[in-house]
Amino acid sequence: QVQLVESGGGLVQPGGSLRLSCAASRSIVSIYAMGWYRQAPGNERELVATITNYGRTNYADSVKGRFTISRDNAKNTMYLQMNSLKPEDTAVYYCNARPVPGTSGYWGQGTQVTVSS
Repeated sequence: QVQLVESGGGLVQPGGSLRLSCAASRSIVSIYAMGWYRQAPGNERELVATITNYGRTNYADSVKGRFTISRDNAKNTMYLQMNSLKPEDTAVYYCNARPVPGTSGYWGQGTQVTVSS
C-alpha cells in the first residue's frame, strides 16, 4: 500500500557529492521510522542511516560524518545527502519505511550510486 520511489543516484567521482531522495506515496515520512540501506554486488544489504518519527538519526560507522539523513514532512520525502563519496560507497541504495519497530516495513526499488574515477 505504501510505495517508495528513490531518485538522485548516478555516477560521481571520489570526493564528490550526491543527494538521494525518497518520495512516499502516502503521508508516512512524518510518522514512520525511515531509513536508507545499500547493497553492493555480492554483499548483503546494510544499513546506512535511519531517522525515527521523532527525528532521531543513526548512521553506520562507515558513513558517519559524511552522510546526512533528513526528511521534509510537507513534501513527504526523505533525503540522504552524501558528501566525500568513496568508491566503497558504490551500491544500490534503497529507501525503507518501517511502521512497526522490529519489522522490515516497505522498500523502494533502489537507485544506483557509482563512485568511480
